[in-house]
Formats: sequence, C-alpha cells, structure tokens
Amino acid sequence: MQKIMRVANFILFFYLFFNSILFSQNKSIDNTEAYLPFLVNKDIALVVNQNSVIGDVHLVDTLKNLGVNIISIFSPEHGFNLNYGAGENVLDGKYNNIPIYSLYGENKKPTSNSLKDVDVILFDIQDVGVRFYTYISTLHYIMESCAEENIPLIILDRDNIHSNYIDGPVLNKKFSSFVGMHQVPVVYGMTIGEYAQMINGENWLPNSLKCDLNIIKLKHRDSFNLNVSELPYPPSPNLKTNLSIKLYPTLCFFEGSVLSIGRGTDFPFQIIGYPLIKTDFIDELINEKDKCYHFQKYYFTPTSRKESKYPKFQNQKCFGVKFNSLISDCEIISKSNHIIDLSILIYFYDNYHNKNKFFNKFFNKLAGNSSLKEKIMLGWTPNEIRDSWQKNLKEFDKVRKKYLLYER
Repeated sequence: MQKIMRVANFILFFYLFFNSILFSQNKSIDNTEAYLPFLVNKDIALVVNQNSVIGDVHLVDTLKNLGVNIISIFSPEHGFNLNYGAGENVLDGKYNNIPIYSLYGENKKPTSNSLKDVDVILFDIQDVGVRFYTYISTLHYIMESCAEENIPLIILDRDNIHSNYIDGPVLNKKFSSFVGMHQVPVVYGMTIGEYAQMINGENWLPNSLKCDLNIIKLKHRDSFNLNVSELPYPPSPNLKTNLSIKLYPTLCFFEGSVLSIGRGTDFPFQIIGYPLIKTDFIDELINEKDKCYHFQKYYFTPTSRKESKYPKFQNQKCFGVKFNSLISDCEIISKSNHIIDLSILIYFYDNYHNKNKFFNKFFNKLAGNSSLKEKIMLGWTPNEIRDSWQKNLKEFDKVRKKYLLYER
C-alpha cells in the first residue's frame, strides 16, 4: 500500500508540475505544486466562486480529481455561481454533492458547525482592490474563524488593477461596516494576500487573535496588464469590464447619492444619470472633462435583471453620461498618478436642483467618514479635499509597506 501511495504521489507531482507550466502564472491558483502538499490527506474547505478555475476546470473539480477531500465550500457576496445581485442574500446550496455555505446572508462568518472536521481552508477569490468591495470583509471573517478554531488558512494570491497606488479617505473606525471594516483608504494598493498579512500583523482580528496564514505568492505580478475579459466571469455581476473596475473607486460614491450609476443596464459603473437632468448641464460636463474621458450623452432605462433586481429608477427613462474610455495621458488616470476623481461627483452635486436630497444615508459608509460629505456641501474643491487626505494616506502607506510581497 505504501508503495502504491508513493507512485500515486509521484504521478500527482508531475501532473501538477506540467499543469502549472501549461496555464498562465499570473494567478496563484495555477501554481498547484506550491499548495497541493498542504492539502494531501486533509479535509479541506474552499472559499471560492466561479472564477476559481485552472484552465477551464473549476478548482473544486481539479482538486477532487487529484484525490483531495473537499468537505465544504464557502461562498461570498454574489454566490458561488456569481448569480446574485449586489446586496442580495445568498442561499446555501450544493456543488457536486459538496455543501456550499453562504457567507452573505444569515451568516457573514462561518459557524463552528460549518467548520466541523475541517483541517485546512483554501481561499481563492478575485478582488478589485477597493475598500467597499466586500470580498475583503469576507476574508476578515474567514481569518477570524480560522484563528478561533485553530484552522490553517491558505490564500492563493491574486492581483488587481488598483494594487499600485493608494488614494481616498482613510476609514474612521466609527464608520466601520461590511463595506469597510478597517482603517484603510478607499484604494489600499495591495493584493489580497498582502491585505491578509496586514489584518494579521496589525492585530485587526478581535482579542489579538492570529490566523495561521500561508500565502501562495504570484509567480509573475503585472497589474497594469490585468484584463478582466480574460477571467471566466467578471469579479462580480455589475463589474463587467476593465473600464468599470477602473472607474469603480470614483463612481461608487454615486451609490450614496440620488443618481443612478447604471445598475439594471448593460453598462453598470459606466453611466451616471437620473430622470430630471438638464441637457445643457451634461454638455458642460463633457466639455470640461474631455481631457480625461471619452464621454457621450446617454439615455437609459434601468430594468430588473438577475444582477440587479430592484435598480434605482427602475423602468424610468434617465439621461446622463456614459464613459466609453479613459484618456491614458490624463494625470487622473495615468499609471504613475492614478487617483480618485472627485470633480465628477462635485459637479453633479453643484448642479443638482435639491442639494439637501442629493446624498443618502449610505454615502458616509462608502466614504468611511462624515467629513467628505460635509466638505462637499461646504464647497471645498477637489484639490482641497484631496489635500486633507494626505496626512492619513502617508501614515497608512508606512503600515502598508510592511506587508508588501512584491516590488512597487
């Protein structure tokens, strides 16, 4: 029997070795020879969704075919199949008779019962590098549960488009929520593995708990050339393109306003508008910002669909702007100086007919403070607001640099 096991492991090693050569090396999931030894003869739980694939085979199936015993799966917001809309409760389910436990519904943290008999948890989720994207909150609760239950956690590192810069207000702890748990800026400039190390190292888990953490590093890191179209699925149902992900740190603030950002259309996070907008105001915006964005005036009608069941202004004709592309030599979006563009938000606020109704209660959660809204309402310019962030950004960057795994 021992001889058979040795032969099987030998064959397995070579399968994984050549498999890792055949597939792209810009995701740690492809680096199977680095993490499979930690899974052999263990009962494994996975934190994954439909982007967790090697070639065209899901990680669950790949590991099962290699004899790994997977006893449970945990799914974040949008579900294992990425078929739930934003904020929609995800239900438990099954995949090939393996139970799937939702971490975006009744529970956002694994229960002790769901972790029963688990020896190791393997985490592989494609993040976008923005604080209000909830996959990093799910990561926190996975780490917390692993620390409480003494379960090792393996993270298959993934890069993201925003991992080369930091920007935005640093979260005030009083505004901590599932769309922003920790004192980091809107764009925190880290891979998901680096972020996990920071959670551990900065004692952000309760009661000074430490997670037994193993990061499987990327072999080749190249965030400038990441392309969401190369993924089997978008990172989430409403971030469908590279453009929408690049615009996300800027346009997501509009979720905390009266305006629509295109949920319920074919272009979420590429559209801004509402029913009563004036056409001359849009013309002025396009003329003012044409050095950074290729805009067009755009009519749209949000409708209920799988990824957005109850969109803002459902079945109402809206008018606004559609972003078609970015102009690469604009300082706002250049590789060397990629920043959140507050001028668009402020422009819409200044031209809205009822300023007291412009912001909703969600805005301060997204901003991670109350001061951003207050400064906009007081008439601060984008540059004045940006200047007010710099001290906290410099302090955060000192912390961030302790946990970076790759050169910047």
